[in-house]
Amino acid sequence: MLFPQAHKLRCTTEDASRAGIGFKILSMAMTAKTEDVRQEALQSTQAATSAKNLMCRIVKLLHEHMLKYNWVGFYMVENNSGQPPVLVLGEFEGAMTPHTRIPLDQGICGAAASTGKTVVVDDVTQDSRYLACSLETKSEIVVPIFVHGRVVGELDIDSHFPAAFKDEDRTLVEFCATLVGQYLEKNQA
Repeated sequence: MLFPQAHKLRCTTEDASRAGIGFKILSMAMTAKTEDVRQEALQSTQAATSAKNLMCRIVKLLHEHMLKYNWVGFYMVENNSGQPPVLVLGEFEGAMTPHTRIPLDQGICGAAASTGKTVVVDDVTQDSRYLACSLETKSEIVVPIFVHGRVVGELDIDSHFPAAFKDEDRTLVEFCATLVGQYLEKNQA
């Protein structure tokens, strides 16, 4: 017999059932990882010495611990009298971006800030609002940050993977944006 172990490679119903269990275990591991990151983000609010420090901690945490989060950054709304509001790049982890200032009527970031709603784009090449900054970016999530019911910024994450942001990711990123909003509310002068 050329391949004496070949008979052991056949997949039985029992094997398929075990594979399903393996998928469930993998899914539970991802949920546990997300919960760990969530708890660490919460702890960051207590350790932060300023809003900038908190944002720095959160981008570092998400970039280092969430495999598909290839670029993580905050944009904050800048209001200058006589000028339309603009998003200004703050703390970030990942490659440099040419988009350091984004008008609220441009891009996916502008859409999230102007509508006050989370925007998830599974394929940036199919969204005309996308402001290209990296050929590697395949998907994006942008979550507004609220202070006293008003959008003051957003948390933007790009991924090199298509459709990278599932419900679990959305919940995590919205949680992190909420933490920053609460910190800003609590620590405003």
